[in-house]
Amino acid sequence: MRLITQNTDYAIRALCYLAREKDEIITAAQLSDELNISWNFLRRVLQKLNKKGLVRSYKGKGGGFKLKVPPHRIFILELMKTFQGILQFNKCMVNEKTCSNIEECKLRIKIKEIENHVISELKPVTIDSLMPAGKFNNGDALNISNF
Repeated sequence: MRLITQNTDYAIRALCYLAREKDEIITAAQLSDELNISWNFLRRVLQKLNKKGLVRSYKGKGGGFKLKVPPHRIFILELMKTFQGILQFNKCMVNEKTCSNIEECKLRIKIKEIENHVISELKPVTIDSLMPAGKFNNGDALNISNF
């Protein structure tokens, strides 16, 4: 199980890059090259970020993307919800309607505690707080896939 999916990872990496470039309009091709992400896959991620109102899309010659929301207001937990759905570790493996132990299950209770802890730790994390100190090198400085 991965806490962060590939879509969320790519979204975070693209947003960090756009935040670093501040007011520059960056093409999807440039992001793809710099972050070593498939252009087609990245375009879908950027379109979703645009639809969500986090980036602004500019069409035509000189077009591309730039941040629409300040990086300190883009929360990782919200990105996870956008690309992965609600974070949930405690979904029972058996049908909850047929499980007679659903309310007292100690494992389920413990997993819910862990889930709540992870959520509370992720709540304050923003794009701004993930900004790398060094230069970009094919996305290596932004690779958060191994959370």
